[in-house]
Amino acid sequence: MPLLWRRVCQNSDNPLPPDPLSTSDEPPHGPVADLRLALQTDDWFAGCAPGLQQVLLGTGRLRRLAAGQALFARGGEADGLCCLTSGALRIGALDAEGQAAVLAYLEPYQWFGEISMIDGQPRTHDAVADVDSQVLVVPRTALMAFLDTHPVHWRDLARLACRKLRVSFAVLEELAQLPLEDRVLRRLHLLAQGYGSRDVPRRRVRVAQEVLARMLGISRQSTNRALRQLEARGLLRLHYGEIELLE
Repeated sequence: MPLLWRRVCQNSDNPLPPDPLSTSDEPPHGPVADLRLALQTDDWFAGCAPGLQQVLLGTGRLRRLAAGQALFARGGEADGLCCLTSGALRIGALDAEGQAAVLAYLEPYQWFGEISMIDGQPRTHDAVADVDSQVLVVPRTALMAFLDTHPVHWRDLARLACRKLRVSFAVLEELAQLPLEDRVLRRLHLLAQGYGSRDVPRRRVRVAQEVLARMLGISRQSTNRALRQLEARGLLRLHYGEIELLE
């Protein structure tokens, strides 16, 4: 709902204090070690040098969000690099009619917020929890201090930004060239691949048809019709709350 979306995005204060992470004397199977192992499922984090991984975990703080609560809003301060560790986030903004447009739907363990991290400019979009979620927030000041003394790791931030840029170009090409059914199928495959963050795509995608419709800029009825046609073609199977890709 547009009014709810606006109210949530304007009030992005988190009533719950951030949970500190400590890497000192961390046992082999402690919280930080478990989180590090989970983050390795993301291609970008796995490709970072151990020193940068240590900084991301050592300075990051876990922030809990209730469903519908904003992590940040468009125009907000560039306060850090983020990684979703549980739940799901909608990345979007309000359109000219006040409707909530969804540009991306994030799942664990996807990193985001690198644009403001790199240029220091305000946030480009809203980030709102779709369900109860938890986000690792790496303060910009701490990460910038590390990069000032280890500039070689700026390449890693560039890798993350370039991955998103490739996805953006692919989406623009789909809008210009593909019929609706193919656009829906391509977007589902993009979600299954975590926007390029996973080597092995997920077979099942958990996304509401309403959210999928907002991502594609079409009505829910058109989305449902396209999904039914794709199911009839044997390309996917619809389940309650999720979509199974059969290709």
